[in-house]
Amino acid sequence: MRGDRDGAPGPVTGPRPPRPRARAARALTRPPRLREGDRVRLVAPCSPVPAAQLDTAVEVLRGWGLEVELAPHVRDRHPLLPYLAGTDRDRAADLQEAWCDPDVRAVFCARGGDGAHRMLDLLDFDEMRLAEPKALIGFSDITALHEAFAVELGMATVHGPVVGTRYFVGDEAAQRELHTTLFAPEQRLVLNSPGAHALVPGRAEGVTFGGNLSLLNNGLATPHSRLSAAGGILILEDVNEDAARIDRMLTHLLRTGWMDGVAGVALGTWTDCPPDLGVIAELMRDRLGPLGVPVLWGLEFGHCAAQLTVPLGVPAALDSENGSLVLSVPGLE
Repeated sequence: MRGDRDGAPGPVTGPRPPRPRARAARALTRPPRLREGDRVRLVAPCSPVPAAQLDTAVEVLRGWGLEVELAPHVRDRHPLLPYLAGTDRDRAADLQEAWCDPDVRAVFCARGGDGAHRMLDLLDFDEMRLAEPKALIGFSDITALHEAFAVELGMATVHGPVVGTRYFVGDEAAQRELHTTLFAPEQRLVLNSPGAHALVPGRAEGVTFGGNLSLLNNGLATPHSRLSAAGGILILEDVNEDAARIDRMLTHLLRTGWMDGVAGVALGTWTDCPPDLGVIAELMRDRLGPLGVPVLWGLEFGHCAAQLTVPLGVPAALDSENGSLVLSVPGLE
């Protein structure tokens, strides 16, 4: 992924035991849905956020009836590395404080880009395990956080728009998708797209996980990343990667054995991935077909307009012949 990648819970009653490292995909604790009047916070754990788009995103979220706060460093830019939104320590502190604040009901990531992996080791997951469940929303580089929150916190998260970008601002379809998933999740159990079809036919059940191919590949064998795709419905997308690089990343995941036991694969968008989508689809058939599991092509999540919001960490059924991913339970409680 090159360039721009972009009822209230009760009180804590005592320390929770550490969660075991996830060796395979498993159903996770689902956060509570949002309601009007809830307080939410916007953080920038990766690249700098365009100021005008951030301001517009705040107004959209306020229009949903939410009380919106900005993390202290959400408008920062790293003094020496301009592709980062402030220092690693400040970005990590913003995320941890938002997660641990008992009055905050959801954490929206304002942008993807670069830098999520850099600050993971600065998070105090022991402290974060004591926080009440809440939604974490984002995609692209936020894949590193989705994985860490699944492994370290046992928390289901939301693969959806980063709100301080064009993937949310001005995209009413993406906004509706995200709003429904967060406020009325029982209405978004069936995920499908026009033209979605089977690369490998079949039906499988498993727990949703994944996100950006580059981030999953880069996180392999690092702390806070899952050790296996076994038992999961893996969702994959990427942007600005040519077919040869996608081939290398997929082959790496396959050769390590990480993909062994995966239940099925749902493929999203491959925006600006040359030479063309036909070649990318054939590459996916070539690399993933030998797994002998259903592979769905063309589910419209990822770096695209009107992107689907996909809850992660919930049981689902993938039916590649019918072009659908059907959640067994809502993504949020």
